[in-house]
Amino acid sequence: MKKIIQLEELGLFLLGIFLFSQLNYAWWWFLVLLLAPDFSMIGYAVNNKTGAFLYNLFHHRGLAIAVYLLGIYLSNSVLQLMGVILLAHASMDRMFGYGLKYEKGFKYTHLGEIGKTSIK
Repeated sequence: MKKIIQLEELGLFLLGIFLFSQLNYAWWWFLVLLLAPDFSMIGYAVNNKTGAFLYNLFHHRGLAIAVYLLGIYLSNSVLQLMGVILLAHASMDRMFGYGLKYEKGFKYTHLGEIGKTSIK
C-alpha cells in the first residue's frame, strides 16, 4: 500500500510541475519556493497544537486547489503560483512519508509515525 500511495503522490507532484510550466515564471522560482510551505513549522516554537494547525493548513491540498482556482478566476498568476507550490510541496512531502500532523507532536502523522521502523 505504501508504494501505491507514493506513486499517487508522485503523480500529483508531477501535476504540480506541469501546472507550473503553464505559468509565466522562470523555473528557478519553482525550486526556490518549493520548500517555502515548511516555514509553517515555526508554529511548533509556540506549541504542538499551533504547530500542527499551521503545518496542516499549509500542507492541505484542498487549500492548494482553492488558491489555484481563485487565481484562475481572478486571472492572478501569483495566486496560481501559490496554489501550484502548495500542491507540489504537499505531494512531495507525502511521497516521502510526511503526512498531516496530529497535535500530539511533529512525528505523529496521518501516514504513521515518522522515523518508526517496522519489523518485516
